[in-house]
Amino acid sequence: MPDRTVRDFPLFPLGLVALPAELVPLHVFEERYRTMFEVCLESESEFGIVWAAEDGLKPVGCACEIAEVLERMDDGRLNVLTRGTRVFRIVERQDDLPYPAATVEFLADTDEEPDADSADTARAAYAELVEQATDKDPDPDELTAMTAYAMAATVDFGLDAKQGLLDLRSENARMRLVARLFRAATKRLDFIERAQSRARSNGKVRFG
Repeated sequence: MPDRTVRDFPLFPLGLVALPAELVPLHVFEERYRTMFEVCLESESEFGIVWAAEDGLKPVGCACEIAEVLERMDDGRLNVLTRGTRVFRIVERQDDLPYPAATVEFLADTDEEPDADSADTARAAYAELVEQATDKDPDPDELTAMTAYAMAATVDFGLDAKQGLLDLRSENARMRLVARLFRAATKRLDFIERAQSRARSNGKVRFG
């Protein structure tokens, strides 16, 4: 097996999608997952969040590290802050551990030349969205260093869109996708702001 294939990798199936660089707070209450997190804490190892969608468990997920234990409760429950690290694909599910696990393969991007135009377009769309949502401009140096994952990790997209980002093995393709997502989010914000303004002015929201 290649070095990027790992056996006994802990899995945490959830109704969410995590991205590399995203901070994900979790409440851990089931005994099997409390056991899993204790193993991860003791060995300082990663675990994987995979989307348990209506049509089944998605094969591609995001490995996460435990950034901080926020609270330990007397009954063993945990509140933890986790951070996405890298993307993996489930090769084979395992049933020989006291918690869900699998043999996984960590996925690398394809070799390609960076597309500066796609990156610039995505970062400009992100900056416009951040400015409209927060009235603050992103720091230019920080923005230049941000990957598609890093930008998307700060925006509440739908699960299908986030899973689509995980499935792409090209940073150029991810930049093109997040640019479309950021523009769509900006349009939604603009519509909401106009609707609220109209509602305040005459008590009605007019469509069209």
